[in-house]
Amino acid sequence: MLVIHTADVHIGVENYGRPDPDTRTSSRLKDFLDTLDEVVNYSIERQADIVLFCGDAYKSRNPTQTHQREFATRVSKLSSAGIQVFLLAGNHDSPNISGPATALDIFPTLHVENVHIGDTLKTHLVQTKSGPLQVVALPWIRKGQFMSLIEFPESGSLSTDKFNDSIEAKLTMAIGALASSLDPKIPAILAGHVSIDSATTSSEKSMMLGKDYVLLKSSIALSEFDYVALGHIHRYQVLNESPRVVYPGSLQRIDFGEENDTKGFCAIELDPKEPRGAREKSYEFVNVGARKFITIKIIILETDLDPMSKIARSIQYHDVSGAIVQVFIEVPVSKYKDIDETRVREMLSSSHYIATVRRNMIAENRNRLGKSLSENIEPIDALNTYFEERKLPIVKRKLLIERGKQLIEETSRDESVS
Repeated sequence: MLVIHTADVHIGVENYGRPDPDTRTSSRLKDFLDTLDEVVNYSIERQADIVLFCGDAYKSRNPTQTHQREFATRVSKLSSAGIQVFLLAGNHDSPNISGPATALDIFPTLHVENVHIGDTLKTHLVQTKSGPLQVVALPWIRKGQFMSLIEFPESGSLSTDKFNDSIEAKLTMAIGALASSLDPKIPAILAGHVSIDSATTSSEKSMMLGKDYVLLKSSIALSEFDYVALGHIHRYQVLNESPRVVYPGSLQRIDFGEENDTKGFCAIELDPKEPRGAREKSYEFVNVGARKFITIKIIILETDLDPMSKIARSIQYHDVSGAIVQVFIEVPVSKYKDIDETRVREMLSSSHYIATVRRNMIAENRNRLGKSLSENIEPIDALNTYFEERKLPIVKRKLLIERGKQLIEETSRDESVS
């Protein structure tokens, strides 16, 4: 049984894009659809049994008709190939209040074959080509949905921390109850769109998202599951080995915070004939051709005679072709006017998009000698130190020192006469 796991498709993100004259949409839409097509084509070529989309199909809770059409086209392609499609509701797919439909509700309304929607916390029995699969859905659950379930103190309110603690406790209990009711003879997967305590963001920080509730890894890494498929965090990471608990990350880089992230999706082979705990036969992370983000940092020194040549060499060191690029140039006051931003942008002409070219002016270093000199140092000593730092030949240094002494003596005589 081949399971494909992806998440955080985020169709509709348009930052760092340019208008496409043919489609009249953002060039970034094509980026996101291209990597989604890689998932679809891989699944069809390898005759996958099920594709799990673990939340955030769209950027917005109210996707445009174009975004809905493009996503539905790819879901339909999978469905027509006899592949089961499981769409989990993420925070970007769900309305802020209960009542309105999620961005995914159109599929069951139209009775699209082989498509399952996970918008409530429950277990789905999905019939795949290789046999049945139990999928426990843990969609993004709004805090408002817990209001009627949590007992409030006499004050009528809970602090954010206490409220989150109550949510986490109830979710943990609910997941445990669903896990214990699973049929051990049938493969089982938990599909969740949630923050887990041991996850890290693209900036390598512990995953603590402000007011978000965060579940413990132990609450989902249960022995009843053969695999735990997660979404919500954009950085690929394996949090646990048995059962395997995975965030596949987003398919495309959203911003420069994901510049160094590996982008792709997961392919898991399960053997339904094996007992619980021994069903995973293979696991692979499949890379996709996500667009590159490149940050170039250049430091111009006061001693650089040709700052623009140094900038050109720094840019040539990077393959900016087709990339989204930002350039930061640290430049002293004395060299600021030597930086031609128009020429810098010309050097980046092969890139897809130039996010910024920023010149950061740094204060002139008043002490150019590289030593800590007393304000009371004798002029000749200061002059000699300067020549040493400049590595002047000894003969030339002596001549300049003698000339310096003459100038100092002449100045002293003039001051005494006046």
